[in-house]
Amino acid sequence: MTPQKSAAALSPRDWGVLLVLCGAIFLEGIDVAMLNVALPSIRADLGLSTGSLQWVMSAYVLGYGGFMLVGGRAADLFGRRRMFVLWLSVFLVFSGLGGFATEEWMLIVARFVTGIAAAFMTPAGLSVITTNFEEGPQRNKALLFYSGTAAGGFSIGLVVGGLLTSVGWRWVFFAPVVLSALILVAALVFVPRQSRPDRSGQSVDLAGGLTITAAVVLLVLGVERATHTSPAWTVGTLGAGLAFLAAFVVTERRVASPLVRLGILRSGALVRANLVGLLFAAGFFGFQFLVVLYLQELRDWSTLQTSFAMIVIGVDAILSPVLTPRLVNRFGNARVIFGGLLLASLSYALFLPVGADWTYLAMFPSLIVLGIAFSLAYGPLTIVATEGVREEEQGLAGGLLYTSFQFGAAIGLSTATAVNVAATASTSPAALLDGYRAALWVPLGAALLATLISAFALRTRPAATVAASGGPADRPAEIPASH
Repeated sequence: MTPQKSAAALSPRDWGVLLVLCGAIFLEGIDVAMLNVALPSIRADLGLSTGSLQWVMSAYVLGYGGFMLVGGRAADLFGRRRMFVLWLSVFLVFSGLGGFATEEWMLIVARFVTGIAAAFMTPAGLSVITTNFEEGPQRNKALLFYSGTAAGGFSIGLVVGGLLTSVGWRWVFFAPVVLSALILVAALVFVPRQSRPDRSGQSVDLAGGLTITAAVVLLVLGVERATHTSPAWTVGTLGAGLAFLAAFVVTERRVASPLVRLGILRSGALVRANLVGLLFAAGFFGFQFLVVLYLQELRDWSTLQTSFAMIVIGVDAILSPVLTPRLVNRFGNARVIFGGLLLASLSYALFLPVGADWTYLAMFPSLIVLGIAFSLAYGPLTIVATEGVREEEQGLAGGLLYTSFQFGAAIGLSTATAVNVAATASTSPAALLDGYRAALWVPLGAALLATLISAFALRTRPAATVAASGGPADRPAEIPASH
């Protein structure tokens, strides 16, 4: 066995911890995907309007995106295991309550709190990995396995959601309760206890937490609701979000113990990873949304047919832990990310000439290439966004990355929807097809811009300093060559 392979080997205890955390990220992915599939049935049973149905999705997005940074920092301040177990329990309870909902407000509240729970649980879980696995081959292996599981949850959730909805939409909420309970028991057994973080001389930055949460909630809300409200409302919401963001920056510069140490943003690798992650998520989710519209609105495919058609993208669940580690070890993170983004651009370009009578065989190359692209980009982005960050800020680094992904998804969905609506002159098949073709330029443009930004990492040399890894004085450290 080579030294490199030996360094990456995981003990049975390591595998136990990793499988628990993979179960949690799988749970988060499958929960979102199943609900997407079940929305039409929920609307029919509860008699929801389109606007109310949109709020069922928006409530989760707002809770998840709005509290992610606070959730990540809470893991650093109050204990990663403690936050993970606590908020997994909240996720379990409110997912179950959603299944008992008889009024729209009950469902919306349940989804909002579930989103908040995921916002605390997800970065806590990621930071458990980044602090329990040694930086290098071992952590890379764990993170790539973790990212593949996350992707698999979303892909499998599409099919499982279709099957459960055929029995009854409430099972889409009850099924995660069973999975959450199993993960919770396993977490109590396998995830190691940690000593309470030393917060001597540190105070909780309440003002920072309130301003950044308000900023992200308003920005996500403004972008996510842009196609459903007036331009004046959108501009006002985004303006208020930017005002809170400015207030947050001012606050963080003045307080002794900031929620977000702004010096962490001096790391070029971290900033690039977050920008690329935002754009990649925008393209990925915008494209999936348009493909679903094409298959169901124009082609009249059933929910289950659409789910099975899209599941091929889930090939990343296999490739991420099997192929990607080999490529990262040989070529480095930067080159693998760059290759993944090139493939994502190719995938979207292949779908641009979509026709009204395309066979599945004609769509297949675009979908399979996107699955490969995801496997190459997502995991290495997670590695770069957390590499070189000091241990007590790993939760914050995870929160930053997942906030970028969530905000990017909201931007991609909103922009693709806006272009689609503007380019669709009528409900005729030809007009619908014109709208899809026009909107498909949105994910392509996002992927190309992400590729351009990632290209700068190809020229980065070792022996630079990593501001993210510094203490108050930002002590220097080498950037790994993979950056």
